[in-house]
Amino acid sequence: MDETVKPLRIPPQMSVYADGHGVFHLAQSMVSSLVIDQPDDVISYLISLLRRSSVDIPRIMLLGPPAVGKHTVGWVLEGIPQTHLQALSLQQAGVVPEHVVMLEAPDDVLLERREGRLVDPLTGDVYHQIFIRQVDDVVARRLEKGRGLSDRQHLAALQRFRCEVTGLRSAYQHVLKIVNSDQPHVDVYQQVLAFVRTRHRARTPRILLLGPPGSGKSLQARLLSEKYKMVDVSCDQLLLSVVADGSSLGKKIQLYLDDGRPGPDDLVLQVLEQRLSQVDCSCRGWILHGFPRDLQQARSLQESQHQPNRVYFLELTDDVCVERLTLRATDPLSGERFHTVTRPAPNSQVQNRLKTRPEDSTHSVTYTLSHYRTHTAVLQSVYTDAVHIDADQDPHSVFEALESRLNTV
Repeated sequence: MDETVKPLRIPPQMSVYADGHGVFHLAQSMVSSLVIDQPDDVISYLISLLRRSSVDIPRIMLLGPPAVGKHTVGWVLEGIPQTHLQALSLQQAGVVPEHVVMLEAPDDVLLERREGRLVDPLTGDVYHQIFIRQVDDVVARRLEKGRGLSDRQHLAALQRFRCEVTGLRSAYQHVLKIVNSDQPHVDVYQQVLAFVRTRHRARTPRILLLGPPGSGKSLQARLLSEKYKMVDVSCDQLLLSVVADGSSLGKKIQLYLDDGRPGPDDLVLQVLEQRLSQVDCSCRGWILHGFPRDLQQARSLQESQHQPNRVYFLELTDDVCVERLTLRATDPLSGERFHTVTRPAPNSQVQNRLKTRPEDSTHSVTYTLSHYRTHTAVLQSVYTDAVHIDADQDPHSVFEALESRLNTV
C-alpha cells in the first residue's frame, strides 16, 4: 500500500508518555513564545527558552470594579487591563496570564467599601472600618482615611467597568474565574488562592465517567463530545455494534448477550482496546462510560495502554436515580423519550403508546443500583484523584462543573 494513503495509527502509549512528562503543555508554551517573540534564530531561541525553565512561572491578573477588593487579595498585575482593547494589546505584547481572577460585588457594596476605606501611611496597607479591621492598636491609631475618587469619579469608573466587563471576560474566557467579593476577605482570598494553584495543562483528554444508573453519564458524554469533538465511547453500545458487525469477536460476545449474561472481562477489554486505539480516539481524545464496573475491570483498564487522565464520579442518591429511570418511557413511533415529572407526553395519544424498557423497571433499577453501590468504594480506591460532582442539578450545571476541570491539574 502507498504510504501516503496508509491508515495512520498513533500508538496509545505516546499520549500516556506525553501526559506524564508535560510534553503537550511544553510544546504549547514554546509555540506561544515563538509566535509572540518571532526570533530570527528559532533553534537558539528555543534552547534558551528551555534553559530558563520558565514554563511554570505564575502569571496572574486581577480584574474588577473600583473598591471590589483587588488590593486586599494583592498580587501581580492589577489595574490594567481596564478595556477589551487594552487586553488585546497586552496579549500582542506577550503578556499572557495563566490565571485571571475577576472580583464582583453589587454596586451598593462597592460604595460602602469605598466610604470606609483606611490606609496605613507607613506601609500602604489597606484596611476597612467594617470589612478588614486592624487588631494592632499601634497600627489602628495611625490609620488615615483613604484618599480616593470622588463620588462622581467613582460612579464614572464603575460605569466604564460595566461597559467593558463583557469584552474583558471574552478576552480571558479560557483562564478566567469570577469570584463573588461580597463575603469576608479571607474567604475571597482562599477561593482565589485555590484557583491560582491549579495548573492548566494541554492534554489529549481520556475521560472516565462513573456513577450510578440515572446519574446522566450518557448525556454528559454526549455534551462533552459535541462541544470538544472527543469520541463518545459507551461500553454497552460498543459491544452491540461489535455484535452487529458479525466479526468473530462479536459472535463470541453475542453468545453471552443472548443468555442475558455480561461478557467476560477479557473480551470486553479487547473490544475497548481496539476502539480506543483508533486514530480518532488517539487524536481527539475519548469519554468512556459503562466500564469499569468493579475492581478487577478497573485494574485491567489501569494496566492497559488506555489509562484515563480525568475521572469523574457523578454523585446521586438512590431515590433520585429510581425516580429518573422508572418514570421514563419511550414513544415507539418517534423514538422520543418522555418522563412523567420532568418531560411529560404532549397529549394522551402519545401517552397511551409509550413503552417502558425492561431495564427501567423498579426491580431492575434497584438491582443495578445495589451492584453499583457494592463496588463504589473499591472504584474510588483505584481512582483516588477523581473529581466528585453533584449530579442532582440541571444537566447544564453538571456540564459546567465537568468542563471547569478539563484542563486543570
